[in-house]
Amino acid sequence: MAQRTIPVTGDEAADRLLVENPFALLLGMMLDQQVPMEWAFRGPYTLSERLGGLDPRAIAAMSPDDVEAAFKVKPALHRFPGSMGKRAHALAQAIVDEYGGDTAKVWTGATSGAELYERLRALPGFGEEKSKIFLALLGKRMGVRPKGWEAAAKPYSDSTPRSVADIDSPETLARVRDWKRAQKAKGKGKGD
Repeated sequence: MAQRTIPVTGDEAADRLLVENPFALLLGMMLDQQVPMEWAFRGPYTLSERLGGLDPRAIAAMSPDDVEAAFKVKPALHRFPGSMGKRAHALAQAIVDEYGGDTAKVWTGATSGAELYERLRALPGFGEEKSKIFLALLGKRMGVRPKGWEAAAKPYSDSTPRSVADIDSPETLARVRDWKRAQKAKGKGKGD
């Protein structure tokens, strides 16, 4: 059984929200680009504090400008708060439109790893790599393992400490960081 913790933010309450609120986990993954992982995955907790909750229905009901404004409050939730605020609104709207506002249905309704990958790819802000990493995160940390999930998430489903999917302690966070630095020094990326 997968460990149901994602200790990536350095803040116990923010880490707990990632496990307790499926939209927080999905949003944290969406925000994980061009900022440190800790900052990206703490973003949902901060947004929840600013909005009084983190329900995709409530966020989708807001105007994109209001969500963007919540992202821009200092300290900003992202290096690019305007575009990420709009993308967060679009993500919430997609969850409402496609899954009735129930984020977990993205993965609980998938019958295979390939289907789950395609569901993730269809979400705003989720490209190929991000979708594979999130699929690996669901499998490794949350116990969501539809048939073929490892193949669909490859190479992020392997045992190399290469992404947020591999973090289960401060020590593994350090190993992921070290591995990424070594890959960068070789001119390679996370997927290599």
